[in-house]
Amino acid sequence: MDQTASGIFCNRMLSMVNSEDVNAIIQAQRHMLDRFEKTNEMLINFNSLSSVRLQQMNDHFVLHTRTLIEMKKDLDSIFRRIRTLKGKIAKQYPAAFSMSLVAFTAMALLAFFEFFVYRDTWMKYEYEVDKDFSSKLRINIDITVAMRCQFVGADVLDLAETMVASEGLQYEPVVFELSPQQRQWHRNLLVVQNQLREEHSLQDVLYKSVLRGGPTALPPREEGHDQPLNACRIHGHLYVNKVAGNFHITVGKAIPHPRGHAHLAALVSHETYNFSHRIDHLSFGEEVPGILNPLDGTEKVCTDHNQMFQYFITVVPTKLETYKVSADTHQYSVTERERVINHATGSHGVSGIFMKYDLSSLMVRVTEQHMPLWQFLVRLCGIVGGIFSTTGMLHNLVGFCVDVVCCRFKLGVYKPKEVSTLHQHGKDQTRLLSENGEQ
Repeated sequence: MDQTASGIFCNRMLSMVNSEDVNAIIQAQRHMLDRFEKTNEMLINFNSLSSVRLQQMNDHFVLHTRTLIEMKKDLDSIFRRIRTLKGKIAKQYPAAFSMSLVAFTAMALLAFFEFFVYRDTWMKYEYEVDKDFSSKLRINIDITVAMRCQFVGADVLDLAETMVASEGLQYEPVVFELSPQQRQWHRNLLVVQNQLREEHSLQDVLYKSVLRGGPTALPPREEGHDQPLNACRIHGHLYVNKVAGNFHITVGKAIPHPRGHAHLAALVSHETYNFSHRIDHLSFGEEVPGILNPLDGTEKVCTDHNQMFQYFITVVPTKLETYKVSADTHQYSVTERERVINHATGSHGVSGIFMKYDLSSLMVRVTEQHMPLWQFLVRLCGIVGGIFSTTGMLHNLVGFCVDVVCCRFKLGVYKPKEVSTLHQHGKDQTRLLSENGEQ
């Protein structure tokens, strides 16, 4: 019974095997075996060729080593002769040798410093009329306001009464207070901004170091904070017309209105107004990594619920062309004003943050320039020729002074001897004449 059952089981298992699949597997294995044999043959050929090339490289290396050793011996002999010649010259002509040593040292130092001048670059500023009036202006925004996102709204209204909604902006609930790491980054940014205001030449350094400078965005907050999300980070970009306009953040979401511009602020209590804010980034045009803008890092804290912050911005189109980047960006200058809204005292207005910008009609072209090679060579030739001429004149002047001081100047040394010789010759002639007269 068991043998019959086992036989039936074996027959069933054999009937389940597909002979075509088995043949296909065998063919695939044979094909893989052929590929492996060909690969093995190729590896053997490669190893033999590598060994031959290695032997050739070893022979060349030995030959080059011998050549270098011979060159070293020849150079040692040349330098030994130079040292011997230098010692002889120093003994026979000590003054000329000292002057030559000073001259060559000065030439080497000046040539070394001139090479660093040649490597350095500078920024050239050119001004022209901005003829591009049809394109759009990009505004890059990253502002944190100490109010909840459902209570504030941001948009742009230009002089043409065109309202640009904030579809390109994102409203992100965040914590207004900075973490210790973020606060340290913010302090460093303020230090750099203060240095930029005092030393305007640092802006050239920033232009030349774009794309490799440090990140100008606020670093993310560390994980594990349990503080409530009491602020709203508004970040993104907008495209507006190239005319003067007003970007503002105020209470309530903006709504389109046929007669103007309005915000839904009636449902928000005045006690929740708090327009304390921090501007992490505000720029116009194409974003260029490593460039700092005047308002980056600005932080304002409200002293009253109804308070208005105003920024009056003048935007200057700028074409930046360096060896690392070419970009159409914008610079801007800004003046600030803040006041408390109190209708009883005549201080009217709307609480919020208002950035009124205007565009300049002039465009600045900033180009990084470099000293050409021919000018560098001409300056080197001037250094060598000037030092040779100067040292020659100094050597002659010092020799003249030494001769005068040591009483070895020819006119002073040999002239008295010549006079005395003539005087003695006159005496001899007088003695001969007197002797002839007596005779």
